[in-house]
Amino acid sequence: MSPPAAAWVAPAGPGKVGPNAIIQLAAVLREAHGAAAEAATLRAAGLARYLDRLPSRMTDEREAAALHRTVMDRYAADWEDLSWRAGERTADYLLAHRIPRAVQWLLRRLPAGWAARILVRAIARHAWTFAGSGTFSARVGPGCVRLEIAANPVAMPGCPWHCGVFTALFRRLVAARAVVRHERCVGWGDQACGFVVSWR
Repeated sequence: MSPPAAAWVAPAGPGKVGPNAIIQLAAVLREAHGAAAEAATLRAAGLARYLDRLPSRMTDEREAAALHRTVMDRYAADWEDLSWRAGERTADYLLAHRIPRAVQWLLRRLPAGWAARILVRAIARHAWTFAGSGTFSARVGPGCVRLEIAANPVAMPGCPWHCGVFTALFRRLVAARAVVRHERCVGWGDQACGFVVSWR
């Protein structure tokens, strides 16, 4: 039996996002291009203060956007892969530290529709940690979930970081075959970023 359709709208947050938007991108950049490249990119993004210690608390969304934009500008050939991998690592962090093991165990055993409904509700409750001052909304329907971040402050063309986060979370907790399509993007000039997660 499929769950009934459900929708959530999360209010805009205080203009801050979780530190993993910076931490994980810096980490994959360092692994791919070296510590000197990481340091130079942080300086170019105006984030030299993070050379000695990356942020450990919620950070200004403009800082995260600056780093993602600088990586895109400086590493055009592989910035999408770097950003996607940073998204996957952000999901790894959430699974290791933010989503209780018992909840993960339950979600993996529920039918995909019900697991998606529970996961999206949890995402909506904490949406400000990745949507910042943007407005997050979600709708769960048969076989898919539609996610939207209006005025997404960390949008890059195609939003590979967001897609990496959502893909990893849904594949590990809802359905291994889950696929994320990014249909609209603030980085392409749209008013909102729209994602469709499907598993059928």
